[in-house]
Amino acid sequence: MIETILPADIASAELLDYPEDLKAHPAEEPLIAKSVEKRRRDFIGARHCARQALAQLGEPPVAIGKGERGAPVWPRGIVGSLTHCDGFRGAALAHTLRYRSIGIDAEPHETLPEGVLDSVSLPAEREWLRLAGSGLHLDRLLFCAKEATYKAWFPLTTRWLGFEDAHITFTVEEQGAGTGAGTFRSELLVPGQTGDGGAPLTSFDGRWLITGGFILTAIAHS
Repeated sequence: MIETILPADIASAELLDYPEDLKAHPAEEPLIAKSVEKRRRDFIGARHCARQALAQLGEPPVAIGKGERGAPVWPRGIVGSLTHCDGFRGAALAHTLRYRSIGIDAEPHETLPEGVLDSVSLPAEREWLRLAGSGLHLDRLLFCAKEATYKAWFPLTTRWLGFEDAHITFTVEEQGAGTGAGTFRSELLVPGQTGDGGAPLTSFDGRWLITGGFILTAIAHS
């Protein structure tokens, strides 16, 4: 599913059914030695997908560590993003010669828990939700897009980005019963200086998909 909202030159993999014999990479096991079972499965499953994506790029199946704020540590010359939610683990990777950052996120296609929307959205975003009149859970789509935005932002800036620091707008290209697809733009409301020598960040463009009970968002920033 995730590959349908990513450019063709980005490697991706996803895992819906978790193999019972799937094990952590030996060098990653210390990172989750004290974790509960769900956390272990999410960690192992997402990194399993990452190694599948690395293979698509012609790279060896290395261990993927954890850096600042838990961000994955990619091999030199690689950018990428991981995501997981109940029933879904996924990864998207590319070479740094082509992309500056990638951000993906997956969420269940369900309404946000009560009280969460006000803490993760701007007034203009809540007004759009009020007027959208969709049968889809667009409140969770907004949250999913905010998460993908942060994942694309942090590797380039190593700075926190709050929910209030990006204004997200959406287009809807198609919609059916429990399904939908379209694009989104994240306008950054804080200075976007980066550490990679590239232009400061002002916005991200992404795509979204709702299918199979999941919401998926993806940003590929070049």
